[in-house]
Amino acid sequence: MKCWTSFILSILSITLFACVQGQVGQNVSGAYKNGMVVTAHPEASKVGLAILKKGGNAVDAAVAIQFALAVVYPNAGNIAGGGFMVYRSAKGETSALDFREKAPAKASRNMYLDSAGNVITDLSISGHLSTGVPGSVDGMFEAHKKYGKLPWNELVQPAIDLANNGFELTERQANELNRERTDFIKYNAPTNTYFLKKGAWEKGGIVVQSDLAKTLTLIRDKGRDGFYDGEVADLIVKEMQVGKGIVSKKDLKDYHSIWRKPLIGNYKGYEIISMPPPSSGGVALLQLLKMVEPYDLRKLGWNTEKSIQVMVEAERRVYADRAAYLGDPDFYKISLLELLAPAYLKSRMADFSWDEATPSSAVKEGKLSKYQFGPAIMKKESEQTTHFSIVDREGNAVAITTTLNNSYGSKVFVQGGGFLLNDEMDDFSIKPGVPNMYGLVGGEANAIQPGKRMLSSMTPTIVEKDGDLFMVLGTPGGSTIITTVFQIIVNVIDHDVDMQTAVDAGRVHNQWLPDTVFYEKKGIDSLVLRSLERKGYHFKSRNAMGRVDAILKTKWDYLDPGADKRGDDSAMGW
Repeated sequence: MKCWTSFILSILSITLFACVQGQVGQNVSGAYKNGMVVTAHPEASKVGLAILKKGGNAVDAAVAIQFALAVVYPNAGNIAGGGFMVYRSAKGETSALDFREKAPAKASRNMYLDSAGNVITDLSISGHLSTGVPGSVDGMFEAHKKYGKLPWNELVQPAIDLANNGFELTERQANELNRERTDFIKYNAPTNTYFLKKGAWEKGGIVVQSDLAKTLTLIRDKGRDGFYDGEVADLIVKEMQVGKGIVSKKDLKDYHSIWRKPLIGNYKGYEIISMPPPSSGGVALLQLLKMVEPYDLRKLGWNTEKSIQVMVEAERRVYADRAAYLGDPDFYKISLLELLAPAYLKSRMADFSWDEATPSSAVKEGKLSKYQFGPAIMKKESEQTTHFSIVDREGNAVAITTTLNNSYGSKVFVQGGGFLLNDEMDDFSIKPGVPNMYGLVGGEANAIQPGKRMLSSMTPTIVEKDGDLFMVLGTPGGSTIITTVFQIIVNVIDHDVDMQTAVDAGRVHNQWLPDTVFYEKKGIDSLVLRSLERKGYHFKSRNAMGRVDAILKTKWDYLDPGADKRGDDSAMGW
């Protein structure tokens, strides 16, 4: 009997190992324990993995990847954007870095309105005036200063090499550059010809960026001062003057990222570590998870009528709270304890009914006893952001989400610098108190003020189980970021699927206003949609929601990646 048991266990062991080998993301085969990176572009993943193999830690790899993405993924990778980092050491220590952009000193509440008080179309979305003070370079410098292991210059050098030597365009990138050609011409001086060529870009085309290489070289040699002072800062200010932008030399020199305390909550025995405000992501994610926790989602089934219904109703209420209560904590007092209190979250779902949809018109922000605010704007956010996840050999983990806002940001290149400027000012409430073009209500929490950081949905997140690392994840996707991260966590924890399956699964999204449930084409069963429509839900299909890059640590200590097939995302490990 003992021999027979050993034989069965041996077969099971082989089977389990084969399963682990099969649970891989794009461009990955095999099972890995020594480290893994998952990014939006294969070249950036190569850079990150090389740093890990060289002896660098997760933060070293993150710095190298951030600069590499500025070269090979210019629609969202950046040196003139911003973002958030969530970090967990192998010993379980956590921190969060806020390198979100800020409003320039000359910014004002009504800067995007005409004399009649109406919003000037596209002024906050494209062009020089849409640019906030960049945070990415300072963020990477601060992260390296606190946690880095390898020398700074070794981390920036791979991006310089990619810029000087060139990289091959993917088919998706070639198509994007061709679509953006008109805007590149519209928002740049005739002498500024970055990403412009005779004829159309094609897959495999080589893009060399010598001016960007020069900028990166200054950053390599001078650290943050290579960007926020001296030659590069002068080029940024000169570009501002050309297009009537307002970012000044003092704005650049005064910019500093901020270390914040991460938000930590519990979901069914798992610790969820995420980003605090000015990201709305961590607050909303923890609210969503706690709202659905009383329901047995595994029993309700995966993307079934009832599981979708309870998640959508939770989303509707959470986004109403987001609209009312969240902004930059350095400018706006936020009652996080109340927003995350179990009793409060239970009360938010008290009027939920399995029989019919709750109309968004009947849903308002919850009542907080200590603070009463008016509703803040829920502006449509761009989906051109990027996320990367990293785990190193020691078990340190990094989740970073970074963005220019719109695809290719403001569409403005810094002449001589070779890089794109962000259009993050559009993430503020352009006209508080009045519905915007999308019918979303505006208010005070996210109104424009000099030096203020604009509200974001970016949700870099790390999950642990019983004191051990369990998952690292995040995604681009604008307002769908929060619900995408939410669904990935539910897929893994409640439905017990591997990382790639969780990432590949169809997604739904509701953000309170408009009163519409968006769903990915072919992602949800048509019978489920019809059943929910009979209950009063309004559905609208759309293309991909998010591009998740995630890592799951299995019970066998293997690193199981999820590289989103919705993009050119790539997972690499060793």
